[in-house]
Amino acid sequence: MAISSGLLILVVVLVLLAIGIPIGITLIIASIFAIIQSLGFSAAIPSSSLKMFQGINVFTLLAIPFFILAGNIMNKGGIALRLINLATAITGRVPGSLAHTNVVANMLFGSVSGSGTAAVSAMGSTMGPIQKRKGYDEDFSSAINIATAPTGFLIPPSTALITYGLASGGTSIAALFLAGIIPGILWGVACMIVAYFYARKKGYVETEKVTFKEFINVFLKSVPSLFLIVIVVAGIVMGVFTATEGAAVAVMYSLLLATVFYRSLSLKDLYEVLVSSAKLSAIIMFLIGASNILAWVMSFTGIPEMLAESVLGISQNTILIFLVLNILILLVGTFMDLTPAILIFTPILLPVSLELGMDPVQFGIMLTLALSIGTITPPVGNVLFTGLKISDRKIEKVMPHLFKFYLAIIIVLLIITYMPWFSNALPRLAGY
Repeated sequence: MAISSGLLILVVVLVLLAIGIPIGITLIIASIFAIIQSLGFSAAIPSSSLKMFQGINVFTLLAIPFFILAGNIMNKGGIALRLINLATAITGRVPGSLAHTNVVANMLFGSVSGSGTAAVSAMGSTMGPIQKRKGYDEDFSSAINIATAPTGFLIPPSTALITYGLASGGTSIAALFLAGIIPGILWGVACMIVAYFYARKKGYVETEKVTFKEFINVFLKSVPSLFLIVIVVAGIVMGVFTATEGAAVAVMYSLLLATVFYRSLSLKDLYEVLVSSAKLSAIIMFLIGASNILAWVMSFTGIPEMLAESVLGISQNTILIFLVLNILILLVGTFMDLTPAILIFTPILLPVSLELGMDPVQFGIMLTLALSIGTITPPVGNVLFTGLKISDRKIEKVMPHLFKFYLAIIIVLLIITYMPWFSNALPRLAGY
């Protein structure tokens, strides 16, 4: 049953995606076909409707629309410029300082907004013109912005990690938030190393010096924005509130910050933020519901167990099997968006990783990191194509620069895969 159902699902998904059917609808149709094959036509609609409702009838899921709303408020409220100023002050006069500023700003804003596309848009439209005026290669500037925008998927608060926590059957979100900090920073640092050597080769040296007084002034102006991360992450980790309650706190804090403290969000802006947040939340919730149907079908037909046995049968060498898993996840990420990929492949691949001795927290970071790379690779990469559109550059010109960053990021992925300390150190220090 597992083989026939798996092949049916795969064929239906590939055919529907090839003709342009949206991923959510594709998952529902493929699941219904598999249910009909296994249980008959009469069970297809009631079963799929019930499982879709059960998939979104989870209290913790409220954290996702709240974090989306908080991120959009921060984005529309002019937070990006303040974070860029702080990043500029931090990077100082290091060769390629504007490129490093772009990296640090993406890490800060990505974590605040929780969106790779929001980060690449905000930083691309702001940092791109500045780097151009300073004589930076525009294709390189676009590449560094694209390569580091997804760091926010790892650095908390992260909706991707919340999604994984639910898909994995209840992995602690607080532990995942802590586990994502070091890998997210490693991603940014790896790209900064590449940018440093490129900047030295091209002679990108900043002559203006930031004084200590200027640094303190910029830092103080940025503290209210950065404090959002501290409040939410510390509150969840310390058990003051749940992830959902933390997300609601993030909305209230960002709203007060944008309307009262910075006074940069008008009523018209707020209306636009509410509408765009509602649309994006509806899309994600629909994907979660659709993915839950598919996850149930796969569990019922025994597909995860079959795949686990197949992967484990490749070799007795754990190093080789983890390498195969990484390659598989990277391939999936190139043609599937982050959220549905996490929802679909977590129940399939998590049992394999557990069998090999990897704990759920480390696997969640490895999975999220590998799938995040897919957001900056063709043919689907939404962060990649958003970044190209913002910078008005051609993909064939930017890709040679991106390949250098891909290599650095994949090295980080291998470190996370084979060295558990980098993802487990902070959760264990906090008692998880």
